[in-house]
Amino acid sequence: MQNYLFYLAALLYTVSAILPANRRDIATGGILVAWGLHGIALARHTISPEFLQLGFAVMLSATFWITVAAYWIESRKLSLDGLRVLLLPGAAVAVILPALFPGKLIPLVGKSPLFSWHIALSTLAYSSLTIAAFHAVLMAVQESRLHVLPSADAKRGWFAASIDRLPALLTMERMLFRLIGIGFALLTLTVVSCVFCSEELFGMAFKFEHKTIITLLSWVLFGVLLAGRRWRGWRGRTALSFTLTGFTTLLLAYVGSRFVMEVVLHRGLT
Repeated sequence: MQNYLFYLAALLYTVSAILPANRRDIATGGILVAWGLHGIALARHTISPEFLQLGFAVMLSATFWITVAAYWIESRKLSLDGLRVLLLPGAAVAVILPALFPGKLIPLVGKSPLFSWHIALSTLAYSSLTIAAFHAVLMAVQESRLHVLPSADAKRGWFAASIDRLPALLTMERMLFRLIGIGFALLTLTVVSCVFCSEELFGMAFKFEHKTIITLLSWVLFGVLLAGRRWRGWRGRTALSFTLTGFTTLLLAYVGSRFVMEVVLHRGLT
């Protein structure tokens, strides 16, 4: 049943993406319905009383679910129509991934209640920083558009038109650091729970593995960025570079390892 909900949500995301700007109210309603269907299908797919079903596809789908929620909330206060036509096609693809790559069942019997909290924290942290990375890419493109001469931009396409409808760069930058701050706080809680509650969470003492080391490196990068912003006033390209580097590192830790295990090696999660 949830597979049909995934496909219906993907259809609504697509329709909402291609609606013209003067149909913003209809698009907003369509996004909200699609987001609700997305969440219901994802919850049914992932959560059961005795199991969690997790994998790289579930992580990406959950990331876009939270990203769409953040967009919808921000769009109530800011004009983000350009972001709509850029975000929703990706959401339409991500929403159906769990139906194609369902992941592995992880038993909850005998697990500490902290285990589910750890999974929730890590998913929220990854999702928040994914939004920040997407936001940083848009800012980089937006900045490059400032140097385009009007004569060279006479026949701009839909992508350029969407970028030109984004809020001012200073507003975008404030939104970026707000997202990074939230994501860093959640990532800190994830790392702390993993380090100090490893035996209770996973039934083994904490040990440095490739995924753990990469996650810690990403945590350091985002921490340095926030410290640089606070005490050195970092902004612009420096902030964008740190954001994208930190996110790429986190992507390798969260999604990369799952993709290799499930799709390349055809093995379950460890």
